Amino acid sequence: MTQRQPVSRRTAIKGLGGVAIGLPFLEEMTATSAAAAVAKTPAVPVRAFNVFFGLGIPAPLQTEGFDGVLEPLRPLSKKLLIMRNVDQVRCDEKGINAHFDGASGAFTAEPPDGEAKSGGPSIDQVIRKAHYPNGMPAGMVPTLVGGTFFRRSRVSRYVHSYNDDGTVAAAMQEKPRDLFNRVFGGADIPKTEAEMRRLRISKSVLDSTVEQYRYYTGPNSPLGAASKARVKDHLDRIREFEKRAFRMALHGKTPKQPPKSKLLHGGQADPGGQGIDITLQELTEEWRLMADLYALAIQTDRVRFGALTFLAAGERIRLTGRYEYAGRKIWDFDDSKQLNASGDKGCSHEWWHKFNEKRKNEQLRAHAHMKMNEVAYFLSRLDDADSREANGRTILENALFTVSTESGDGRHSNVKRELSGVFHAISGANGRFKTGQIMDVGAEGIDVYNSMLDGMGVSNRLGPARRDGRAVDGIRV
Repeated sequence: MTQRQPVSRRTAIKGLGGVAIGLPFLEEMTATSAAAAVAKTPAVPVRAFNVFFGLGIPAPLQTEGFDGVLEPLRPLSKKLLIMRNVDQVRCDEKGINAHFDGASGAFTAEPPDGEAKSGGPSIDQVIRKAHYPNGMPAGMVPTLVGGTFFRRSRVSRYVHSYNDDGTVAAAMQEKPRDLFNRVFGGADIPKTEAEMRRLRISKSVLDSTVEQYRYYTGPNSPLGAASKARVKDHLDRIREFEKRAFRMALHGKTPKQPPKSKLLHGGQADPGGQGIDITLQELTEEWRLMADLYALAIQTDRVRFGALTFLAAGERIRLTGRYEYAGRKIWDFDDSKQLNASGDKGCSHEWWHKFNEKRKNEQLRAHAHMKMNEVAYFLSRLDDADSREANGRTILENALFTVSTESGDGRHSNVKRELSGVFHAISGANGRFKTGQIMDVGAEGIDVYNSMLDGMGVSNRLGPARRDGRAVDGIRV
């Protein structure tokens, strides 16, 4: 039997127009000789992503574990470390909205610096600069920031990746088609005869790969049958996501301009801070496409650092629709009617203001459960067969995913209660951190984050240089 020779990832990606679309890891990309069989398991890249969800989970509800609102995280529980009793009180900025303070402190452990900057870098960017001091590999998106949200005032309500000076690390992509364009490039539409001759009217980002695709899936391909099938499936998935993002309808040879998102964005999404009406189907349909595209960007190794947001800090939406999970009804959302109010007073975020641990808090529980379900959807997209890597683990297991939010309690009249007990969860980062448990860390967020940086082999620290920190060694393997 003829033994197939190893194919370098760089060569294969280049051959398939790789800076545009990327490829999954294939078995031919690792050495196959007998000598290599006893060699060290191929390394996987260092990656770090911040996943934010708005409004938080009151600390008393966190104590219920997976029997309460954290239930959707149960299928991923062996691959996550749930951290309770994380204190972010140092992020309080007097005279500024507490939603804003908590959101600014998520992933930075610092109070905001005005309305457009954080008080310092976020953990993903500190890790990026430590491991890639000379920049990311050519063709890679340095930092990808995206999300589905509607509350606009103050940037850190929805952006959660920051440079050393507190400026945003990348432009926010809040529409699926914009995120697709940022990662994979868009359909080229020539405007002149010269451009038409040069570009030959590309219908899709994949059209430039047709010849190479035929080679890698044909009889002379250096790939085995399994990898041929995986390449085909991989490109089919990109085509599928492209169509979903663009809803492209071709007329002759020229693609029709992609239609706008069905949902409101920009200033229209937050009219006077009064909130918007939205159905559960509208919300989750757009979010899941955004999550799919972001996951695909990671799977194709187009991005290794960034942040993804599901609903902004202090989010104001009037949600309607039936919410079901695991075949059972959880709740019928109808915020405005159930609150018997209109405008901002009829929005879901009022349930957090009304939180009382002596009551059932049914509406808040339903919203928090739904948010965990959507966070779990994104994480699970990176824990499937398409996310299996050379060391046998999935991307969820290999990368550092940090999940957090703005609030620990919901009683906004008490800053210490609001910014204490803020929910956090992290993945194992290729065996660096403990997973499979719920831990009461009882520590400041800045010490948790700096312990994470230490575990990632990063010497730089968040916060004041002269601050006496406390290592939270309990989270490390």
